[in-house]
Amino acid sequence: MKRILVATDFSTRSDRALRRSILLARQYSADVTIIHVIDDDQPSRLLKAEEREAAGLLDDLAVTVREIDRVRCETRLVLGEPFEEIAETADVVRADVIVMGPHRRQALRDVFIGTTIERTIRHSFQPVIMANAVPAGRYDRVLVATDLSACSATAITKARELGILDHAKIAVVHALDTPVQSMTFRSSIPKDRLKEYFAEEEKRAAAELTEFLTKVGLQPSRSIVQCIELSAPETIGDCIREHKADLVVIGTHGRTGAEKFFLGSVAEEILRRSEIDVFVVPASSTSARLSQPQ
Repeated sequence: MKRILVATDFSTRSDRALRRSILLARQYSADVTIIHVIDDDQPSRLLKAEEREAAGLLDDLAVTVREIDRVRCETRLVLGEPFEEIAETADVVRADVIVMGPHRRQALRDVFIGTTIERTIRHSFQPVIMANAVPAGRYDRVLVATDLSACSATAITKARELGILDHAKIAVVHALDTPVQSMTFRSSIPKDRLKEYFAEEEKRAAAELTEFLTKVGLQPSRSIVQCIELSAPETIGDCIREHKADLVVIGTHGRTGAEKFFLGSVAEEILRRSEIDVFVVPASSTSARLSQPQ
């Protein structure tokens, strides 16, 4: 990891992203670029005033990062649509990862448009860390959520390449969805047969998970195959709490191709619900990786 791009709107939420970026920069001797994007769809008088104020705030942040935190830092003040400019700037500065704070929840906007971080993920080639928790140190306990897809494999590979998994206690969870999960199927099958069915499915899924982990070269301290009771995000959430994880790693699209507003529904729910940091690799990274000659 050589360069980290951190987006700020100067809020408390963004402070978490900045502090996480500084911790990562110290851990990997990386440089930090701080970006603030101003919406240019406003009167020029207001735009100029906002530019002046934002430039001053960015300068203050950069001075603090350089002189107090002792991390190499530069700033970018950009006009435009936040998600587009963040993704484009990440390419321009050759960032290895984008760090953003948890979004401000706006129910109707979230439903019809999606949050800034979700839209950034859709447009970016770089992994994104959503810094939800107050940063206290490096990531020590990581939960990898996988559906055994190519995107999931890429997420694991990217996390390992960036050093995110170094020295961490890693657990892997495969949330197993079966047709028998529905109440209709459950009621039509005898309890003994149902228990036997779940045992067979878990055994099969465990073998597939072992094969998948071998292919991606990951040796976790624990592998979990968990049948979904209510939903995959809730099952993953239970495993996060059980593992006491401080980071969850997840891809954006599953092998079934199920999507919701172009972002995999499981990843979307994890992003919106998680109280810990989330490392997400965009589907575009998977496409780019698969298109490269082997």
